Amino acid sequence: MAVISEARPPNAGNPNPTGFARWWERTANTRAAYLYLVPAFIVMAIITFYPMFYQVWMSFTDFGIKNLRGTIPPNVVGLQNYQQILNGALTAKIANFSFWRVLAFNLVWVITNVPIHVVFGVLIAVLLNTPGLWFKKVYRAIYVLPLVLPWLVVATVFHNLFDQDYGAINLVMAWIGQFFGISKEIFRIRWFESIVPPIPWFLPGMPLPLSYYAMLITNIWMGWPFMCIVATGALQSIPRDLYEAASIDGATGRQQFFNITVPLLKPAMIPAAMVGTIITFNLFNCIFFMSGGGPLYQTNILVTVAYDLVRTQRLYGIAAAFCVIIFFVLLALTLVTNRVTRATERYDV
Repeated sequence: MAVISEARPPNAGNPNPTGFARWWERTANTRAAYLYLVPAFIVMAIITFYPMFYQVWMSFTDFGIKNLRGTIPPNVVGLQNYQQILNGALTAKIANFSFWRVLAFNLVWVITNVPIHVVFGVLIAVLLNTPGLWFKKVYRAIYVLPLVLPWLVVATVFHNLFDQDYGAINLVMAWIGQFFGISKEIFRIRWFESIVPPIPWFLPGMPLPLSYYAMLITNIWMGWPFMCIVATGALQSIPRDLYEAASIDGATGRQQFFNITVPLLKPAMIPAAMVGTIITFNLFNCIFFMSGGGPLYQTNILVTVAYDLVRTQRLYGIAAAFCVIIFFVLLALTLVTNRVTRATERYDV
């Protein structure tokens, strides 16, 4: 015969528990959760938090190559490194350096990339979600390919595509131009060497060279598939009943897109756009492997300048200060974007 026993109430063995005993019993689950988090916290402290705090300390010193072995301690210089970065004193070490110009280009780089990624990703996801479309799985497998390719490979391939003499871009334009009687020499475009802005009226205070547009095309090719994957997943969760009801009420396809699809994609696409903003802001590989920051440092972003301070100048203290500034700039950009787009608001209430 089965015996049913009642659950043991808390503090059953102690009818008059003390305050500490009651607290200990009440926090049993919480303490167990923290106990499981301890190994992860230890790993994060070693590989993340310690390097971060060490870098902040370095930013207040004149840490250089002589201090790498640890035998000679660096001198504490306070805010001198930050002052050199912000007031333009680094021009003596880095030619044509201006922190504010680099920051402005970095923001323009983000603003002109991420919206195109989102728009292309959503539109292609909507097209591939059309009922009755053939070979959907094939198309979706193809647009994932850019995500699995290393940036080094992509940058090298596109750099060759934009080659002045043998690049496919120039050769195709020259081939098309011959039908209109245009000389081939017109299409020997120096994508990564030309300093003359192709669109002078666009941002006249900060001219954008041809290399910027070459990298923009490359990063669009790399960026929209991620947004397309996110949008595809979000589209699968939208009930078809909403579209059927809208069709019965006489809504056109355009009205359904802007009144059903876009609002219901917002909870997924805004966080994805924020991730894309952070990635694009620090997109070292595209800039470094395609233009190297040129011509004349016009396409440098903050992270490539920080890398140059370490690799070429060996100014580790100033580079650490530069990275701290990048952190706060990116933090401010993220907070502003989050506030404007309300990316973290709840949609289930």
